[in-house]
Amino acid sequence: MTALPRAVVDIFGRRVDEVFSAADLGRLRETVDVVWARDEAMPADAAGAALESADILICSQWRYGDLKGRFPRLRAIIDVGGGLPRGLDYEEAFTRGIHVLTAAPGFGRQVAEMALGLALAACREITIGDRAMRAGTEQYMHLGNETTFMLFDKPIGIIGYGGIAQALRPLLEPFGGPISAHDPWLGDGYLRSCGVTPVGLEQLISESKVIFVLAAPSSENRAVLDRHLLELIAPDAVLLLISRAHVVDFEALTDLLAAGRFRAGIDVFPEEPLPADHPIRSLETVVLSAHRAGSVREGMWDLGTLVVDDLEMLARGLPPRRLQAAARELVVRLTEA
Repeated sequence: MTALPRAVVDIFGRRVDEVFSAADLGRLRETVDVVWARDEAMPADAAGAALESADILICSQWRYGDLKGRFPRLRAIIDVGGGLPRGLDYEEAFTRGIHVLTAAPGFGRQVAEMALGLALAACREITIGDRAMRAGTEQYMHLGNETTFMLFDKPIGIIGYGGIAQALRPLLEPFGGPISAHDPWLGDGYLRSCGVTPVGLEQLISESKVIFVLAAPSSENRAVLDRHLLELIAPDAVLLLISRAHVVDFEALTDLLAAGRFRAGIDVFPEEPLPADHPIRSLETVVLSAHRAGSVREGMWDLGTLVVDDLEMLARGLPPRRLQAAARELVVRLTEA
């Protein structure tokens, strides 16, 4: 009988049952010889020793020191923390043909669903209406809808067309509005093949009624949505900040929202927890969420499903298909962010 590939499962920062459903945990143990898989960090010396004979590492960060000259059997490094591992010697990994993979695509469905929910809450002023009802100051029927609008038929812009955007687009299709996208790391032809219209950033911001910010943080896009670009947002449009706050000048965003220039739904902040006295907390036209878009229990199990699906491929000597692979051309930009 052929021995199973040996996999060190060291995902401290996430619980094992947070990433793997009972069914997928069973599949995991059928597919690989599991080492560790506990809800605590594997001691450094034990991890180093185990990796010397491991084929696969499943982790939530790279904390194993120098890769060069070590871990000779390693064929794959799989990160379930939400992105590609920082501090890893990618050039060494590429040279040795080690697959470096992230389970980030597993966040697609749950984050896309939350993005749509925040958009509807902002467009239809659902949270404003709820607060008014609780305070006894509600306005009924048309009086309560003087500044609301429907998402149907509105031009929608998406900044960053990765896995979350690709999960979101099918949810937006029934609303019938044109969908444009801006992503400097994707070609126009590819974006068109995904069913969206590629446009420049200024055009997207100025012409969209609803703008989803879904770009992954990188060394190139810190505060790329600066005050100048934010001032191009149409009055009463809605900005949904779903990816890292890294990509927005948050002070400028707060100023413009305080001035009533447009509305927003925000799930991520430059400092978390958000300071209790931050002025954005008091703004009526902002729907706030405490970085909850990607933490739904059954949604998190999508990560484990993708991991085990690709472990089945690797165990058969085949390339992984479900997880996102590190690309030589992009990985430095992503990990320097």
